Amino acid sequence: MSVTILSIESSCDDTSAAVLRDREVLSNIIANQEVHRQYGGVVPELASRVHQQNIVPVVEMALRTAGVERRELDAVAFTRGPGLLGSLLVGTSFAKSFALALGVPIIEVDHLKAHILSHFIKSDDQPVSPRFPFICLTVSGGHTQIMRVDSPSDMSVLGKTIDDAAGEAFDKAAKIMGLPYPGGPHIDRLAKEGNPHAFPFPEPRIKGFDYSFSGLKTSFLYFLRDRLKENGNFIEENMADLSASIQHTIVKVLIKKLEKAAAAEGINQIALAGGVAANSGLREALQQKAAEKGWKLFLPPLRFTTDNAAMIAIVAYYKFLEKDFASQEIVPYTKSVF
Repeated sequence: MSVTILSIESSCDDTSAAVLRDREVLSNIIANQEVHRQYGGVVPELASRVHQQNIVPVVEMALRTAGVERRELDAVAFTRGPGLLGSLLVGTSFAKSFALALGVPIIEVDHLKAHILSHFIKSDDQPVSPRFPFICLTVSGGHTQIMRVDSPSDMSVLGKTIDDAAGEAFDKAAKIMGLPYPGGPHIDRLAKEGNPHAFPFPEPRIKGFDYSFSGLKTSFLYFLRDRLKENGNFIEENMADLSASIQHTIVKVLIKKLEKAAAAEGINQIALAGGVAANSGLREALQQKAAEKGWKLFLPPLRFTTDNAAMIAIVAYYKFLEKDFASQEIVPYTKSVF
């Protein structure tokens, strides 16, 4: 008997709804919020208000695109956290109400687990999934973690950022250079035209498998401050090289820790997940390292790297098989539970 799940993702500024039947995605609709660009970052209050406007039409479109009637749904899943509280409350409240009206269970999903298990969505551009156990480097604007994954429900943190995430370092560096929000994709584009060794930046020295990117951000800021005193056009004249150099440093830091963790755990099944998984420099560097180390590398399709409800649905599918349902009294959380 097949399982059909409606899932909702509203952790930040994208409103998304998807319909999944077993491991196959029938629809995955995402409504973006352009309003935040003018502020150079996500404004939480605006995000929650736009979620309220978007959630009903997004869910209706997901069901219509999938060709699924409400009565065919076996469960409703939603992102419980981590994320912005106001945004999460919109998705959580809608999921509770919708499921209650249909008389079906609700399934709460951790956003970070969803990024990791997106590798198990069945699709033409993702025909093979990692074997357990595997190690996953999850990199986004708010989180950077190295996870050991032993099953869909058994994951443990090997390392994480002690301050800023890698995605935040990309965005802050872009903002310092005057690039539009979100800055990460702009740095990635410009880096392809620059010299990654033009400007060396110090790498943080953190014990174990943990990360730190706050010092790198500060170093980049002070470096540009000093150069601008000498040449007011320094950034404009060196934009490509600056982008390539900061990207090279961030990627190098990410892969060094991942390599150490993989060796310590004796695991050669390596996966990448999260919004920064779309970064071409990171993907290329991982492919080179995989060839060098003999890793079996799994890179997610670009459409599953950003926040989307399909990844919420795949976690919910495995939870449904275990009858791991949530109660109507459940509330969102803003911080990572790992």
